[in-house]
Amino acid sequence: MIIAGYVLAILVGLSLGLLGGGGSILTVPILKYIMGMEAQEAIASSLVIVALTSLAALLPHWRGKQVSFRVGLPFGLASMTGAFLGGWTAQFIPGFVLMSLFAVIMIATSFNMIRGKSRVSDEKAEPKLWVSLLIGAGVGAVTGLVGAGGGFLIVPALVVFAGLSMHLAIGTSLLTIVMKNAAALGGHVFAVSIDWPVTLAFTALAIGGSLFGARLAAKIPAKTLRTGFGWFVLLMGILVIGAELLPLLT
Repeated sequence: MIIAGYVLAILVGLSLGLLGGGGSILTVPILKYIMGMEAQEAIASSLVIVALTSLAALLPHWRGKQVSFRVGLPFGLASMTGAFLGGWTAQFIPGFVLMSLFAVIMIATSFNMIRGKSRVSDEKAEPKLWVSLLIGAGVGAVTGLVGAGGGFLIVPALVVFAGLSMHLAIGTSLLTIVMKNAAALGGHVFAVSIDWPVTLAFTALAIGGSLFGARLAAKIPAKTLRTGFGWFVLLMGILVIGAELLPLLT
C-alpha cells in the first residue's frame, strides 16, 4: 500500500501543476487511507508536501507570466493568520469531523466551478482590498483546519471575486498556497509528529508530477480547465464521504 501511495504522489503533483490546486484533496486521503497515517498526521504532512510541490510548480507559471503578485500577495498574507489559527485549532477536533468538513467544502466548491463563470478575463482586474483580506482569511482557516492547501477554494475565489482568468488564477493560487501552508504548518508542528522520510520521498515524486502538469496547463483552454477542476473536486469529495461513512455502516 505504501508503494501505491508513492505512485499516487505523482498524481498529486500533476494536479497542482495543472490546476493550481487539488493537491491536498488527494494528499490527505492518500496519506490517511492508503499509507495508514492518523488524520492529524496526514493533515500536517500534507501541508509540507503541498507547500514544497506548489513552490516547484510556481516557477514555470511565473516564467510564463501567469502569476499576479499584486493580487496574490495580499490574499496570501491575509490567509496566513487564518491558516495558523486553523492549524492550532485542528488538534482539538476529532479526525472524523475534520474529514467530513473537508468533503462538504469540496462538494460545495465543485458546484461553483462546474456552473460558475468568471466575471473578467483581464489579468489587470483587481479586487477590493477588504474582499481579498476577508476571503483570504477564510480560505486560510480552512487550510489549517483540514490540511487543504486551499487551491480548490482559491482558484474559484480568484476567478469569481478577483476577476482573474483561469490560467492566471492557477499560477496565483500556487503562490498563496505556499504562503498559507507554511503558516498552517506552524499551527500543527507543536502538536503533531511528522514522518519526515516518508513525507520528503512523497514530496520528491509530487514535484516531478507538478513540473509536467505546469507545462500541460498552458496548452489547455481555460473553460476546460475550470469545468474539469470542478468535476475532479466533486468526485474526490464523494469518495472522502464514502470512506468516512463506510466504517459506521458496517
